[in-house]
Amino acid sequence: MKSIAALQAAVTAATPFDGEPSDVELDAIELEMPLVLADVDLLDAQIMTIDRTPTELDQQRIRRARRRVLAARRDLANRTADVAAPGGAA
Repeated sequence: MKSIAALQAAVTAATPFDGEPSDVELDAIELEMPLVLADVDLLDAQIMTIDRTPTELDQQRIRRARRRVLAARRDLANRTADVAAPGGAA
């Protein structure tokens, strides 16, 4: 039987993990935050109507929240496309 203890030191020594997100990960979180907040608003609107029949006002709130989610997804897709392909296509 082969012991993996010797291999563990070689694998984990290369990049120590300090438990904190890197600057790149924090930038990605900040970039996605409008979408996360829009999703939370949509979930909040949907949760409010779980145990009752939605009123017209509830339905409007859900529709508005869905539009905000779609707009945030569109904006995020456009921003990441601009970052991923600088210069654009001719």
